[in-house]
Amino acid sequence: MSGPGSPRLLRGLFSPSNAEAYPGHVAGRHVGALRLEPFPVPVRCTAFVWPTQRSYTGQPSAELHLPGSPPVVEATLAALHAAGFRPAGPGEFTLRAFLAGRVGLTEAEAVLGVIDAADPGELHTALNQLTGGVSNRLEPLRSDLLDLLADLEAGLDFAEEDVSFVAPDVLRGRIEDGQQAVRDLVADAAGRAVSGVTPRVVLAGPPNAGKSSLFNALSGRSAVLVSPTAGTTRDDVSTDVSLGGLTIELVDTAGEETAGDDLSAAAQHRRAETLGAADLVLHCVPPGGSVPPVGEGLVLFTKADLRGTIEPGTLAVSATTGDGLEELRTAVAEAVRSATPRRHLIGATAARGGAALNEALAALDRAREVAELGDELVAAELRAAVDALGEMLGVVYHDDLLGRIFGRFCIGK
Repeated sequence: MSGPGSPRLLRGLFSPSNAEAYPGHVAGRHVGALRLEPFPVPVRCTAFVWPTQRSYTGQPSAELHLPGSPPVVEATLAALHAAGFRPAGPGEFTLRAFLAGRVGLTEAEAVLGVIDAADPGELHTALNQLTGGVSNRLEPLRSDLLDLLADLEAGLDFAEEDVSFVAPDVLRGRIEDGQQAVRDLVADAAGRAVSGVTPRVVLAGPPNAGKSSLFNALSGRSAVLVSPTAGTTRDDVSTDVSLGGLTIELVDTAGEETAGDDLSAAAQHRRAETLGAADLVLHCVPPGGSVPPVGEGLVLFTKADLRGTIEPGTLAVSATTGDGLEELRTAVAEAVRSATPRRHLIGATAARGGAALNEALAALDRAREVAELGDELVAAELRAAVDALGEMLGVVYHDDLLGRIFGRFCIGK
C-alpha cells in the first residue's frame, strides 16, 4: 500500500499489539491482527509501515505479511478496497518511486529487467543496473560536462577582457574523457541490440585461420563459404549453437588484417565492434601463427591435422577430422558459465537509450573538432551532449515515454 493516507487507512483494519507504537515516526515492524468480516476471529499478521516519505515510493507506505490462504488473501483485498485503497496500475509503485526521485529511469527499467531475466547473466546485468551501474557512470560524466559548460559560458562573458576559465589542453582532455565514456556505452547498447539474452561467442584470428570451417563444424551445417583464399569472410555470420547444455550465439568474423581498401576497412571496423560486444572470444591460431597477446578469451590452435606434436593441455581442434571438437564445446560452455557478463545495459534500456547515447557521442565528437574554432561552438555542442545524456538518465522525459516503459510492467510492482 502506498499513498499519503496508507497508515491511517490501514489502522481501520489492523490492530497492532502495541497500539502506542503504531505507526510512529520511523519505519517499523508491528505485530497484530486483521479484522476481516467473513471470519469470526481476527487473523494474525505483521505490518511493515513506512510513515514518512522515506519509503521506496517516496510516500507513506505499508506492507501486510499474512497467511497465504486464498480466502484470507481475498478477504483482505476486499477489506482494503472498501477502506479506500485501489489496485495499482502496471508498474505504479516503481513509477511513483521514479517521480519522487527515489530511483532513476535506468534503475526503474532494471526492475523489469530483474523480473524478466532469462538466465544468470541477464540477472547479473539487471541487478548491476538496478544498483546504479549505469547511472554511476553517466551522472558524473553529465555533471562534469555541465561544469565544463558553465566554465566556458563564464569565459564568454569576459571575452572582451581576454579571460579564459578553461585551458585549451584541459578542454580537449575533458571532452576526450567524455567521448570514451559514452563510446563504451554505445558499444554496449549495440551489442545488446544484436545479441539479446544469448551469450555471444566470437571466432577471431588472422585470415585463413580456419574460423569459417570451425564455424560450420560447430553449427553442423555449411553456413559459411570456405576457401583456401584468405579474406573470404568480410561480414559477420552468426547462428545459434547448443554447446554443453547452453545455447550460444556463435559469430564468424573477418580475419584480422591491415585495411587495404574501403571494403577491408569497413570489415575491420565491423570486426572490432563485434569483438567488443562478445561474451567470449575464441582466438584462432593457425599452424605457423603466433599466439596473440590476449587478456580474456580462449586461445584455440586450429587445423590440428596439419600440425606436428601438440603440447598436453593445449586447446586444439581440426574442423576437417573432428578431433578436439568435443573438448572445445566443453571448454566454451565452462568459460561462458564462469565469465562475468560484460554488458552494463539491459535490453530495454539499450533500445530506449541507444539513440540518445549516439547523439551525445556525436555532439562530443563535434565539440572536439571545433575546439580550436571558439568556445561558443564548443559550448553549443556540449549543451546538446548534456541534453542527450539527460534523456538517457531520465532527467529529461515526457509522459508518452513513461507510459511505454511502465506499461510493460506487471500489475503493481
